[in-house]
Amino acid sequence: MPFRSYMDIALTEARAAAARGEVPVGAVLIAPDGQIAARAGNRTRELSDPTAHAEVLVIREACAAAGSERLTGYDLYVTLEPCAMCAAALAAARIGRVYYGASDPKSGGVAHGACVFSHPQAHHTPEVYEGISASAAETLLKDFFGTRRSGGA
Repeated sequence: MPFRSYMDIALTEARAAAARGEVPVGAVLIAPDGQIAARAGNRTRELSDPTAHAEVLVIREACAAAGSERLTGYDLYVTLEPCAMCAAALAAARIGRVYYGASDPKSGGVAHGACVFSHPQAHHTPEVYEGISASAAETLLKDFFGTRRSGGA
């Protein structure tokens, strides 16, 4: 089966998050059969919930639908490198593969910072692929924060 990226859907969710005033991060979770299990953008402000990152939201939705806390064989596409909290949730859910767009040297938890998956206490390590549609993801983030710094939205 040829590789198909779902990052375009994650980018759509990130744009929707930005339109809501949220940090533009989007995620889509793909079930082993190739169907979309869940899709979301950040909702931390809207829900007044610091854990309402796109990754956590798609994990919650897919776990509820599956009736299980494990999502073995699922693939996550997310526009920004997961933070340590999200990386730990991905490991706990036993996500099979993580594809992310922009790197996050300041708050990342996969290739930067805590490097959750390479920690000896990690119970599960998914395959990780970085840089998928990185330019588009980086542009969304730079535009969002640039507008905020200049006094916009």
